[in-house]
Amino acid sequence: MAIRVKMGKAVQKVEDALLYLLVGLAAFILVAMLSLVVGVTVRGGLPVLSWRFLTTPPSIGMTAGGISTAIFGTLALVILMTLAVVPMGVLTAIYLAEYADRRSPLTRAIREAVETLASVPTIVFWLFGLGFFVQFLGRGIDSLFFRGELNYGQPALIWSALTMAFLTVPVVIVETEQALSFIPGEQRLAAYSLGVSRWYTVSRLILPQAFPGILSGTILALSRGAGEVAPIMFTGAAYYLPYLPTQPNDQFMELGYHIYVLATQSPDIELTKPLLFGTALVLLLLTFSLNLVALLIRRAMFQRLARHRARQESPRTCEDF
Repeated sequence: MAIRVKMGKAVQKVEDALLYLLVGLAAFILVAMLSLVVGVTVRGGLPVLSWRFLTTPPSIGMTAGGISTAIFGTLALVILMTLAVVPMGVLTAIYLAEYADRRSPLTRAIREAVETLASVPTIVFWLFGLGFFVQFLGRGIDSLFFRGELNYGQPALIWSALTMAFLTVPVVIVETEQALSFIPGEQRLAAYSLGVSRWYTVSRLILPQAFPGILSGTILALSRGAGEVAPIMFTGAAYYLPYLPTQPNDQFMELGYHIYVLATQSPDIELTKPLLFGTALVLLLLTFSLNLVALLIRRAMFQRLARHRARQESPRTCEDF
């Protein structure tokens, strides 16, 4: 019997060591791949990176100049996408987590829709945005308010932003719902026992504690939206524009699409290659900056909530009153 126990422990140690080895190998491969991509991009793009490169538009057939219009267009796209995706995603998550009956057919249908939306290829969102927003909604607005004049029935910044919002809304919904589920149910019951309404409980008690998770989902959605190309190719992104978009129905340049154009449509690949690496480096820096800001804000919020809970749980004396 003792021999079997020793053999079982030896087998378990071997299995644990093999598991650690596989996990470590997978982590090493992931870090090595990321380091390789970042290293090649930095090596090729750092010599091009300058203030002039960041503040001038492309010129001479996309073989010279900078990327100012692409940076502005990316920021405008991200801002409009945020204004669309955050209310839609957060309100849907609040309904699913706080109001919906988990056994209801409607709730199951909404969850299946979110899961399906998260698995749809990005090229399908391009077709959806072109068909629904540009052809149907945009031309409908032109017919109703502009007597058929072409204003919104064409690729535009607003349609690209709404298409990206539909692409990224599952990320916001899932992250927000997970953040809401981490709040202990005893807090809700305590609030209800005091006669507080459900909406007041959610808005004043639950949402402030879940804010770091909501912010994390929002930043993840922004990071994905800033790097996607397919959904905006024919819904608003332009090959080249010498000016900045000033209206929601203007076309715009975008960093991801600009990289695609430089890589596939350049008349002189040798002259374009430095600009290509420089644009890719700026996009990487923008994405990493968004994730870093989200990490710092989440850490600060968690520390603030931890201090707040510690003050609430600490024993009080007569002097506190």
